[in-house]
Amino acid sequence: MGSQKSRAGGGERGGGVEQTAPRAPDGRKCCGCRFPLLVALLQLLLGVAVAAVAFLMTTISPSLLARETPHWAGIILCVVSVVGFVLYGITYLPDENTSVQFVVKVLYFLLCSVGLVISILVIAFQGHHYSLIVGFTCWDMGQDCVCTLQPQDPVGRLFTYAGVTDCTAITSTLMLYYLLQMVLNLVQAFVCLLGAFILWKHRYQVFFAGLQMGSPSTQHWHKV
Repeated sequence: MGSQKSRAGGGERGGGVEQTAPRAPDGRKCCGCRFPLLVALLQLLLGVAVAAVAFLMTTISPSLLARETPHWAGIILCVVSVVGFVLYGITYLPDENTSVQFVVKVLYFLLCSVGLVISILVIAFQGHHYSLIVGFTCWDMGQDCVCTLQPQDPVGRLFTYAGVTDCTAITSTLMLYYLLQMVLNLVQAFVCLLGAFILWKHRYQVFFAGLQMGSPSTQHWHKV
């Protein structure tokens, strides 16, 4: 009788260990390692940085075009990051049990793809204007700064920047902003590509992230 009770007690204790063992590492798991929290956080920081630099560029001259001050690209990336945070909050539901989870995943993938394309466009625009400013010859004309690529040509194209009394703001400060925008949008494009790639791989190639727990016969994984 005593041996049977001890075996029964051991079985109950063993059963209790098997039920609680997979849950123990969850409390120790790093929340920042879960997708897409880190990607969305980077998108938010980069989006704010791009928008802030763009608004600083608008203070140089009101003549700058929208493609020269890409605050719209930063705002779009902030929207993408918000969708990423929403996705992070609902990814605890396994295997896409709800239509909301599926819709948010598709929306985040599409927005990351759009963010990638927008970042590439911004890099192209900023690179073009940067190359123009490198070859500029500028002079002050009243309250404006007038620049040209061909100072010896009397009928050459002139670029007028209104409200700029010191042309060094164009040939130095604005050129630095263009270069900074190219770097920020290059990193932004990489982050968007990373987010879209991880989400696509998780959906179609069974991408796992986390620690393996248990014996080889009973494996537990944490999905992203």
